[in-house]
Amino acid sequence: QVQLVESGGGLVQAGGSLRLSCTASVSITRLNFMGWYRQAPGKQRELVASITGGGTLNYADSMKGRFTISRDIAKNTVYLQMNSLKPEDSAVYYCHTKGRRLDSGTYDYTDYWGQGTQVTVSS
Repeated sequence: QVQLVESGGGLVQAGGSLRLSCTASVSITRLNFMGWYRQAPGKQRELVASITGGGTLNYADSMKGRFTISRDIAKNTVYLQMNSLKPEDSAVYYCHTKGRRLDSGTYDYTDYWGQGTQVTVSS
């Protein structure tokens, strides 16, 4: 089992910044993939940004240049720095992981999600 706990959401004016944090209950060096997703009311959940165990970063096109994903291995935490926020960025943001290396050397490919954190950007 992996627990993911997000924090850092809130209300911000357009053009402002927020930093989201996602802390895992296991060492993130054991996790092949960690990502941030978001879901606005009436819309499908979409990938915002991701980082692989090897450190490869990936961003949705609309977030490139504004959002930055990073990690602190010592703290088992992945961050999402969001700058130049727009009202359309308002959503519940979720942390996700998949592909956990077990002590046996095999992998657990269960999808694990955090509880989500609300981001609201006012115009």
